[in-house]
Amino acid sequence: MSGSKPKKVARIPDPVYQNQLIQMIVNRLMKKGKKTVAYTLCYGAIKNIEETTQQDPVQVIEQAIRNVTPSLELKSKRRGGATFQIPVPVTGQRGTALAIRWILTACRKRAGRTMVSKLTNEFLEASKNTGAAIRKKEEMNKMAEANKVYSTGRF
Repeated sequence: MSGSKPKKVARIPDPVYQNQLIQMIVNRLMKKGKKTVAYTLCYGAIKNIEETTQQDPVQVIEQAIRNVTPSLELKSKRRGGATFQIPVPVTGQRGTALAIRWILTACRKRAGRTMVSKLTNEFLEASKNTGAAIRKKEEMNKMAEANKVYSTGRF
């Protein structure tokens, strides 16, 4: 346990939009190391968002991520043979990662023809505070609210 923590590697922004958030989305979207496929899907969705909304697509995606980012999450703690779900505040980077994960999970479960169209629709819905990812966030907040009793005790 002695010694210092290793330094975090600096995140490299994506090559087209120079945005770290887009790079995080591409990395979570990637399967089996196929990053070019992930870039194609992500940039296709960005192009569709721009055509649909006539707004800056990166701003729409950032708004969607902000809307889905949770304020609290539940951590399991064992105490006296019982497991309690304790609400814990979410830090910035963790919140963003959770939001991206929830949006992509909602995309994969969504019915539709192509991943590009599913990704486009999920980002647009999340930016308007609707959709499956927003429901997941609200469900998490509801659970945290219900278990607020355990947040004060020393566990």
